[in-house]
Amino acid sequence: MLEWIFEKLAKDGCEEAVLGVNALTQFYIKQQRPRRHGLKVRFSLDPPRIPLGTAGPVKKAEKLLGHDESFIVLNGDIFADLSYRGLYEAHVKANALATIALCRVEDPSRYGVAEMAKNNRIVRFIEKPPKEKAPSNLINAGVYILSPKIFDYIPSGRHVSIEREVFPKLAGEGRLYGYFTEGLWIDIGKPEEYLQTNMLILDSLVNSLKHVASKDFELKNPVAFDKGVSIGEKSAIGPYAILGENVAIGKNVKISNSVVFPHAIIEDFAVVDGTIIGEGARIGKKVTLTRGCIVGDHAKIKDNIHLSDASSVCPAKEVAENIIKAKVYC
Repeated sequence: MLEWIFEKLAKDGCEEAVLGVNALTQFYIKQQRPRRHGLKVRFSLDPPRIPLGTAGPVKKAEKLLGHDESFIVLNGDIFADLSYRGLYEAHVKANALATIALCRVEDPSRYGVAEMAKNNRIVRFIEKPPKEKAPSNLINAGVYILSPKIFDYIPSGRHVSIEREVFPKLAGEGRLYGYFTEGLWIDIGKPEEYLQTNMLILDSLVNSLKHVASKDFELKNPVAFDKGVSIGEKSAIGPYAILGENVAIGKNVKISNSVVFPHAIIEDFAVVDGTIIGEGARIGKKVTLTRGCIVGDHAKIKDNIHLSDASSVCPAKEVAENIIKAKVYC
C-alpha cells in the first residue's frame, strides 16, 4: 500500500511524505524498505501507549509539516484511485480550510457522510450515521487537503477524531469543501476487503502482468508472482492468486482467490481458496484452507488439517487439529 501511495504522490508532484505511526509500525516499515519513488520520507511517532486518533497525529507532526503551504492527509488503509493534484487545485480554488475527497457508496453507515451545497461546500458532516438518517451517500474517501490553519482546531497531546471533532466544526463555519471522485475506491480495513482489492488490481493489470508458461503446472490468469517462486508439477494456480517472493508450492496444489506472502511454503495436495497466508507460514500436505481463512506469519498448519471458513491462525502458532467452526486460533 505504501509503495502504491508513494508512487502516486510522486507522479502528482509531491516531494515529501511524513508518516504518522507508532514505533512498532515504524520498525516494520523500515524493515520492509518500500520503494519511495523519489520522495523524502520522515516519521512522526505517536507517544507510547497513547493512540492519537485521526487528527492527533496531524497535530503531532505540525513542526515537520510547517505552516507555509497546504498538505495532503491520507488514511493508510484506503485504496483510492484519484488525482491528488486535482484535489489540491480544487482546495486552492475554493479557498477552503479543508477539502475532503468524496465517493458514492450504497451503504454510507460505516463512514463519514457529507451533505453538500451547489458550490461543493459541505454544509453538514456526520460520522457513521444510521443508513436511514444519512444525509447523502457521499462518503469521506479518507483523503484530504488541509491548510495550516487546521492546527488551531486540533488540541495537542490527546486522542482527537478529525471526523467527529474537526470536520463538523469546519462545516459549521463554511470552511469545509468536497471533491467528488469516481475512481476505484476501497476500504481495506477488513480482510475480505483486502482480498477484494487485490483481485480488482489484478483485473486492472491483467494486460501488463508477466505470463509464466510451463508444461509442469497450470496457470489460470490473472495471477501475479514475485521473484523466486517455485511450483511443483500438476499444481493449478489461479485465477486470482498472488504469490510473494520465494514462495514454494508443492505438487498437485490448488491456489485461487488468495494472497500468499513471501517465503511461505505450501506442500503437496493442499487446497487454498479465498485465503491470506502470512510471511514464512508453512501449510502441510493435504491441508484445506477455505474462504476467509487467515494464516499468520510463521504459523504452521500440519498435514491433513481442514480449517473452516473464516478461521484465523495467530502468528507462529501450530495447528494440529481440524477447526470445524470459525474461530481465532491462538
